[in-house]
Amino acid sequence: MKFIALPVIVLLLSACSQSLDDYQQVQPKLSLPDFFRGSSQAFGVLQNWRGQQTLHFSAELCGQWQGERGDLYEIFQYSDGRTDKRHWQLQVDSSGQVSGSAEDVVGPASGRVAGNTLYWEYVLRIPQADGSIDVQVKDWLYLVTPQQLVNRSTLHKFGLTVAELTLSIQQQDASASCSEFIQRYQQTERSAPQG
Repeated sequence: MKFIALPVIVLLLSACSQSLDDYQQVQPKLSLPDFFRGSSQAFGVLQNWRGQQTLHFSAELCGQWQGERGDLYEIFQYSDGRTDKRHWQLQVDSSGQVSGSAEDVVGPASGRVAGNTLYWEYVLRIPQADGSIDVQVKDWLYLVTPQQLVNRSTLHKFGLTVAELTLSIQQQDASASCSEFIQRYQQTERSAPQG
């Protein structure tokens, strides 16, 4: 009986894993230059490895593009009083390949778009009271409507999942200029938790 159960479990687990190519025909089609253009608002929760909510947060975003190259600015407000920010420099190509860099990302981020979905990976450096910790981030972004996107991320350390993040992003105004937002971004200071 044990010999039969093991292959069945392996088969069930492999059937549960997702492949980016599964979403090639799913609509609406995700275009990063279209969705991350102008102003957006985001809301999210962070859960630990037990599934317990540890933080919730909101974020303001503004993106500007020149062809296949884009700059996405993000300002985060966390429930523990912390403020953070990130400036993504993004590059996409006609095959759906995506690459990016940011000041708190170690090395390049890379991935691919298929249908309504982007999957990409990167190493994020998270500040701590006594230094910082680097975690591997696996990001799945799903375009639900032309103006709404859901992001599911898992954070890994030493091959183990240490946290999960769920984020909803709503595009506000695709024609908005980012000049004032960039000035506010530059003036925003990262801060430590207040509680």
